[in-house]
Amino acid sequence: MKLILDDRQQAAARRLAEVAGRVGSRWRSPRGVYLYGPAGRGKTMLMDEFFARTAVARKRRWHFHTFFADLHARIAAAGSFEAGLGAVIGDAALICFDEFHVHDIADAMLIARLLRRLFDRRVTVVVTSNYAPEGLLPNPLWHDRFVPTIERIRAHMDVVAVDGTRDYREGKEHLSGFSAGRYIIGPAPYAGAVEIPVGHSRIRARAVTADEIIIDFDQLCGNILSAADFLELSRRFRRWTVCAVPPLRTVPMDWGTRFVNLVDILYDADSELNLYAGTSREELTRAVASVRDLYRTASRLRELEVCETYMNLIVPQTDR
Repeated sequence: MKLILDDRQQAAARRLAEVAGRVGSRWRSPRGVYLYGPAGRGKTMLMDEFFARTAVARKRRWHFHTFFADLHARIAAAGSFEAGLGAVIGDAALICFDEFHVHDIADAMLIARLLRRLFDRRVTVVVTSNYAPEGLLPNPLWHDRFVPTIERIRAHMDVVAVDGTRDYREGKEHLSGFSAGRYIIGPAPYAGAVEIPVGHSRIRARAVTADEIIIDFDQLCGNILSAADFLELSRRFRRWTVCAVPPLRTVPMDWGTRFVNLVDILYDADSELNLYAGTSREELTRAVASVRDLYRTASRLRELEVCETYMNLIVPQTDR
């Protein structure tokens, strides 16, 4: 199926095409591109198409959660920021980050060092984000400390809004990977208990196979698991079923934040996700103001086929 780009997507695609033709130049590295806009507007699709078509071998692409977890691990192993960064990026001339965000002051200081080093090395950086540069690290207690980095972003990158009115995840075909998953309204039929290790902890799943995990929401989001822990699990299991997902307004904020991180990581890994919940997708995320980036999760869940359980059968809803 041929995708027809809207005006905003066309402008972003033209800018990316200009960059693609100059990446790796021995004379002058091109300015990077910072694509921002609401969830589901095609930013990742545009960046991935750009990445695939850029004819340079020295290129890397990460979801920002994955990159940050790898960077922390390499810094710890190498004993210094410079050595850890070098181990992660190597001699890359082009680096792409999907879902770039800054919420925490400690992360912000590390990101400031990261961008300064990348720009000093003349690496071309392309990112997608739900936030304009001025919206990064929005906490007024800390925002001023990040302003020099925002200015550095604008000095080295073209900031392009991709903010059309259509959410392209709505009504997407259910073919494979993440979008082959289902949002099932009703109780999960699975029973059982098996402990699995993750990081320095152990969590209890209902069942596991070589590539599938069936587990309750409270085991994933009620335990103190990091994005790095979810990454570790995503590398072990390609198919996920998460049971007993409650309306997020009924659970603590940190549980909701972990759910956002989990969906981000499974979406980027293109892992199949099936959710069993007692309420609709809209009700799942309604009236939750305290969890950052939940709107992105809501957009991604629209890719899942909505079904209901009936006498232990899963029945697709005729009106999604």
